[in-house]
Amino acid sequence: MNHESTLTRRSMIGALAAGAAHSAATPERPNILFIYTDDHSYRTLSCYPEAYPWVKTPNIDKLAKQGVRFAATYNAAWCMPSRAIMLTGHHQHAVESMRMEGPYPGCEYDADKCPFWPKDFRAKGYFTAQIGKWHTGTDTGYGRDWDFQLVWNRPKYTETSTHYYYDQPITYHGGKTEILKRYSTDQYTDWAVDLIKGNGRDKNKPWYLWLCYGAVHGPYQPAERHKEELKGIDFDTPKDIFPPRPGKPDWAQKVEHWEKGPNGTPMANGRTLSSWVRQYHQGVFAIDEGVGRLMQTLEETGQRKNTLVVFTSDQGLAFGQHGFRGTKVAAYDANVRSPLIFSMPGRIPEGKVCNTPVTGVDIPPTIYQFAGLKQPWEMHGHDLTPLIKNPDARWNHTTMMVATGQKFGSHTNEIPDGRGAFHGDVPWYVMIREGNWKYVRPLIQDLEELYDLKADPDELDNLSIKPQHQATLKRLRAKAIAELKRTKAGFVDRMPPVREAVKA
Repeated sequence: MNHESTLTRRSMIGALAAGAAHSAATPERPNILFIYTDDHSYRTLSCYPEAYPWVKTPNIDKLAKQGVRFAATYNAAWCMPSRAIMLTGHHQHAVESMRMEGPYPGCEYDADKCPFWPKDFRAKGYFTAQIGKWHTGTDTGYGRDWDFQLVWNRPKYTETSTHYYYDQPITYHGGKTEILKRYSTDQYTDWAVDLIKGNGRDKNKPWYLWLCYGAVHGPYQPAERHKEELKGIDFDTPKDIFPPRPGKPDWAQKVEHWEKGPNGTPMANGRTLSSWVRQYHQGVFAIDEGVGRLMQTLEETGQRKNTLVVFTSDQGLAFGQHGFRGTKVAAYDANVRSPLIFSMPGRIPEGKVCNTPVTGVDIPPTIYQFAGLKQPWEMHGHDLTPLIKNPDARWNHTTMMVATGQKFGSHTNEIPDGRGAFHGDVPWYVMIREGNWKYVRPLIQDLEELYDLKADPDELDNLSIKPQHQATLKRLRAKAIAELKRTKAGFVDRMPPVREAVKA
């Protein structure tokens, strides 16, 4: 534990001055701390109004107050494509050579066909580091993409792929691998704090750190110190936890992850919905504490003003909504919507909220803009700095998320028939967000979905089946096709015809 608060004013000033020498960052070429959590819904952060009233995340809330919070962010449908998007700036259908291989979550890629941009950052003078979970091929890129890496390589050590909190095999800088016995969230934070302080890095370079927490992925195991938190919490059971779900596609009618217990209480694996929700939220406490320690370290070392901090997650997680339990993948906000915060005092406005929907492919171009570097290839997303500078600015880009199951790159050119086009319960799809509208086209012959999220934030009323909304439906359908063509999706001309619910 750091006790620098006991220093005298004079020694504190000295400590800050010494800390400033730990980084060669400037406002034009800042350090970048990219905090990346797992299965972490925006609803678990108290800075989001959709959170339950008993949710408290003071450190992440403070980060939001010191920057710009994006209200609606869609990074990807599940863990692996989300990380691939963050490393390439491409939608899943353009991440070439990435593939599932061997026992789950085994996967591979060809680094020549699928380069990751941290390699370019290294070549242009940044010290690059990655700490924590890895889920994009057994090749973690140490020595090519990363100068520094303490990594839990899930695709390589498949037998321990469920060890999100204890007993992880950690590989140190491409060398030895040892089992980590400590609670992973705390250890990752300690490693990151140590690196920020200057240990293990070139102090003559600005640094980029991708800190990938495994929390709050299942089994949602909280730290021992948090296991008694949130006793007696209460919340409303989602309205469509049990079928039928009027107006929904056929595939959505079949989602039944819960059963009715005593008095109709939703149960799964012998546990109530409330117990699942409580445990999931308990796992967030250590992340929030970690964010607090990271920000404190940036302040104490004099690096806060020259460090861009980005906070997001790979995607969200549903508990009860639309029948799902601990599930992402589906295009509903409850399943996939992530938090997103950008903070850099003096360069980013403070305490602002941007209501324009954005996607994960927008994050790498934004990082490049802050670093003052030219992108190494054409990325699918768009630099978010106009929205960061003015959250009310007009945004003329299409916000799209694509989910193609466990297929990537040119392997998505042909859409599989039958269940092959599904990931779990959910078919492949393309999703468009425009203002309050959400449009989803499944890549099977089933109903499209259209929601007005202002009037219907729970996505219960599918407007695609209503005559008065056909003009909006067709407009967003055309917008999806245009964006798929812009991003060179090979399957765009092979999509199954839509199932018309309303006669023309």
